[in-house]
Amino acid sequence: MRSRIPVILLACGSFNPTTNMHMRLFELARDHLHQTGRYQVIEGIMSPVSDNYGKKGLVSARHRVAMAKLALETSDWIRVDPWESEQDTWTETVKVLRHHYNEALRAFQSKEFMRNKHPTESSTEDSLSCQDPDVNVAVRKIANLLKPDKEILQNGDHMIIKTLSTFRNYIMEFDVGKEFEEDLSGVDDRKCMTTVSWDGDKLLCVQNGEKEGRGWTQWIEGDEMHLEIRVCGVTCKQVFKKVQ
Repeated sequence: MRSRIPVILLACGSFNPTTNMHMRLFELARDHLHQTGRYQVIEGIMSPVSDNYGKKGLVSARHRVAMAKLALETSDWIRVDPWESEQDTWTETVKVLRHHYNEALRAFQSKEFMRNKHPTESSTEDSLSCQDPDVNVAVRKIANLLKPDKEILQNGDHMIIKTLSTFRNYIMEFDVGKEFEEDLSGVDDRKCMTTVSWDGDKLLCVQNGEKEGRGWTQWIEGDEMHLEIRVCGVTCKQVFKKVQ
């Protein structure tokens, strides 16, 4: 399962009201995607249109959202999202897709989320005070399914570190020992002043910005690369295997 591409299913419509076939569509789509052997569905989202859709006999959005929630009470993977129903005008489906994609992307790429994935050294108080409210259950499931790759290119003191996955790629380029502004747009939408330097045979990164104590340490042990990520007094660790 961990090698499959994670997928979120999104259905837009009036849901006036939600029917058994609306819910069955999610099940059929999930079953088909799983049977391909390539995908893992981690969440389904039902998105009712706003009252400005203009359909004859359309019940108020707040009632349609409430009915959908009741219909999905027994589902452990499909939920109702009211964002589209709360818009002042009718929203094109592509814009709804873009909204949910950006929400999942921003939450998944945040280092706060990565800390939640492997909370190896944290207290409850620290974890709550540093947690990103945009991080949802669906995105946590995505991280548990993905196996990101690291590609490191070095030319003297100039380094490029690529973090690659089926969900999102992030490229960090820097000169060792020189401070630079790191733009984390698409990761957690923050900027920080970053310095990466050598600490013995380890790379030590310090990121000065909104989050206290943010940074990481990276080192090699045999055919494994160890990455320790820190923020707000919380630490998580990832281990990568060398590809022959």
